[in-house]
Amino acid sequence: MEKPITIYHDNLALTATIHYPAQDGACPEKKMPLVVICHGFIGNRIGVDRLFLLASRLLAKRGFLVIRFDFAGCGESEGVYGEHSLDSMIAQTRSVLDYGLSLDCVDPLRVTLLGHSLGGAVALLTGTRDRRVKSLALWSPVAYPFNDIVKIVGRSVYDETIKKGQADYLGYKLKPEFFESLQQHQPFQEASKFHGDVFIAHGTSDDVIPADYSFLLEKTFWLRGEGRCDKNILFQADHTYSQGVHKNELYQSTLEWLASHEKRQQDWQHWSI
Repeated sequence: MEKPITIYHDNLALTATIHYPAQDGACPEKKMPLVVICHGFIGNRIGVDRLFLLASRLLAKRGFLVIRFDFAGCGESEGVYGEHSLDSMIAQTRSVLDYGLSLDCVDPLRVTLLGHSLGGAVALLTGTRDRRVKSLALWSPVAYPFNDIVKIVGRSVYDETIKKGQADYLGYKLKPEFFESLQQHQPFQEASKFHGDVFIAHGTSDDVIPADYSFLLEKTFWLRGEGRCDKNILFQADHTYSQGVHKNELYQSTLEWLASHEKRQQDWQHWSI
């Protein structure tokens, strides 16, 4: 069962879709793990080639309650994308967490943020600030927000925002404040502040965000005092896992990791008792 919902953040209506494992959309008696999906730069909650829609349906079939949402100015949400900083995206994600955790059927000890590309950076940065986030699944994550996004839009677009106060990129109005916020965050430096388990997936043929980032991120996560990190490097997969075989491998490895994470959590609770 899936249905559209509206989540409010600073008087902005964020459009989202919630996926219930139960067919009738009702919360079962047993509390469920929550997955919140963060899309990438100027993306939306459906994803390229329905990346997030299909993932959400698979997750729901495995017993997860899933919320995928459009950041302000993207998809069907209110707002102007270029006016909202990376800090705002983190805050928006926390507002979605507020909504998800307000549901009686959600287990507050089993909360995962799943982020793709820039959404991966948002998920990581949210997790370092919000202890309600217990685990992260990062798909092709951005590691250097400013450099990576400038590379995507082109240096000329960035220069135009500085000279004229805004620039058009594929119909989105980007402003200097947006790029300034990207400069203020370094996911590599903040990764050690997240103490939960992490899964990273990346394609070797990603020509948008280098797969090398994920090897470095994995190393950073393993240097922490607690929490583990697992990764899957998908041979010849591109940035959006556009080939069916790559999409299937991405989904399967993520589901298997989530299942193993759940089992580790249960084993830890039993051992603690």
